[in-house]
Amino acid sequence: MKLYQLHSKQSFPISVEKAWNFLSDPNNLKVITPQHMGFKIHSGNERAMFAGQIIQYTVSPFPGYTTKWVSEITHVKEGEYFVDEQRFGPYALWHHKHFIKPVDGGVEMEDIIDYKIPFGILGQLAHPILVKKQLKQIFSFREQKLIELFGSLENSTKELHFNSF
Repeated sequence: MKLYQLHSKQSFPISVEKAWNFLSDPNNLKVITPQHMGFKIHSGNERAMFAGQIIQYTVSPFPGYTTKWVSEITHVKEGEYFVDEQRFGPYALWHHKHFIKPVDGGVEMEDIIDYKIPFGILGQLAHPILVKKQLKQIFSFREQKLIELFGSLENSTKELHFNSF
């Protein structure tokens, strides 16, 4: 069983409150997802995030393939972090931690995603060719979209890296 981890950090010249208000609104996930992925929320977006919330949506990660995805918000500490976990969807495991912390001149947003690809060795072979490539594209889009929305801190560092275990 091979586990993968994606780790991303980015800083913005906004308040913790503004960052939290944006990230804790499930409707904003569509804003930071590439349009070609056909992201559509079907339920669970009526209110700001809370522990136990179920969000159902569809997404097309690859042309010709649309999948249902059901996430549960399992942990929330207002203004600091929340965790979403896939309950049903394309991954064998998806555990996504979102952190916000104040830094000089703004906030740092950090994502840590632990995930597992289904289909055993076939999934492991597909990871570098399809999955990792797609995740890099999604997070590059998010990085640019968030800069467009909030600006960028001078001398801020942006990180995106993958690990496997």
